[in-house]
Amino acid sequence: MSALELRAEGRLRELDDATRRALLDRGAGGDGADGDLATAVRRLMDAVRTRGDAALREMTERFDGVRLDALEVPREAWEEALRRLDGGVRAALERAAANLRAFHQAQLPARVSVEVEPGVTVSRVSVPLERVGVYAPGGRAAYPSSVLMGVVPARAAGVEEVVLCSPPGPDGRPPDAVLAACALGGAHRLFALGGAGAVAALAYGTESVPAVDAVVGPGNRWVTEAKRQIAGRVRIDAPAGPSEVLVVADDSADPAWVALELLAQAEHDPDACALLLTDAPALAKAVRDELEARVPRAPRADIIRAALREGGALLVAETLDEAFAFAGAYAPEHLSIMTRSANIDAGRVRTAGTVFVGAAASVAFGDYLTGANHVLPTGGRGRSFSGLSVEHFLRSYTVQTVSPEGAAALADDTALLATAEGLPAHAEAAGARRRA
Repeated sequence: MSALELRAEGRLRELDDATRRALLDRGAGGDGADGDLATAVRRLMDAVRTRGDAALREMTERFDGVRLDALEVPREAWEEALRRLDGGVRAALERAAANLRAFHQAQLPARVSVEVEPGVTVSRVSVPLERVGVYAPGGRAAYPSSVLMGVVPARAAGVEEVVLCSPPGPDGRPPDAVLAACALGGAHRLFALGGAGAVAALAYGTESVPAVDAVVGPGNRWVTEAKRQIAGRVRIDAPAGPSEVLVVADDSADPAWVALELLAQAEHDPDACALLLTDAPALAKAVRDELEARVPRAPRADIIRAALREGGALLVAETLDEAFAFAGAYAPEHLSIMTRSANIDAGRVRTAGTVFVGAAASVAFGDYLTGANHVLPTGGRGRSFSGLSVEHFLRSYTVQTVSPEGAAALADDTALLATAEGLPAHAEAAGARRRA
């Protein structure tokens, strides 16, 4: 019996209903399905809303094991961390920031103006939010890349103030790499805060932390649930929870490359998901062999084993059509297509956070350097949500210009519709323009 356990393995068509539901219906905590988690998060957020900084200090001592003298990390500490940063790492982060900036600046929408009738022009204008909050996870690892993924697009959108929260380490500050990324990305303020408390502080504001107009960034189940609870108060990007990848491959795929893609996402978090769907039984067997050989010597082996046990699968479909149909229902955060006709097969995709086309396109490239954003919908939410983009940092409004001639042309039909709806003052307001 192999020591490597997977949530599901074998023929896709032979999955029992319970296992299929477990694979597709993931994401507890992001949709309120986990009542205990939702209640616990609500209590933490209520404490921050009512007691402010005092509650944040208590949470930091309780969850992070550190007592903070000050919640905010001074800019001098960022600059010092940037000076200490390894030169190669700094160059790579600068490259990532440049690619992010180029791609996200290209997304900025132009003003749209349409003369729908003579004398009636409607325009749509987009303007940046004034202040946004970016969450960068911590805990098991430092994620300077997540700092850039939130801060750089916000700055590209023209946001006036970008406030970042990230959990403190033993010294009471986020890791140096996170501090350096704040400086490189152009953040304005940084707070050593993590978890649901940080989300609450950004949403409601405290004595030290300013309230923001939007909260973006990935996180664990607690962060995801906290974002869900503030979604009606401020904008969020998406309930982005634990990382996941689904690889669709045929017999042309290299089993070692497939296994590495699964391991790369599984090492993030015990709640991560990593699946292979293939129409080639021999590939599934070869990938399992690769996993069994690689997992024991992986530095994060315990995390990987837990992730594969709860959210890992090696499934054999009868055809690639069947594989892509399941992938559509699964709506993965990362969809990797390793087939002979990957460019054509990519046209089948309708639900995914991001798609990697061809065996050469490792998900790791998108995690760091391609310029695409790695803050993406998880838990099947790709059916409704999109990944973080410059549009998350903009709000739009319409401008309606009506000339006297246009008003005269609109007046009668507007009055008719208003009267039909029982709104006589509307009808009178429109009718008054008839003689304009």
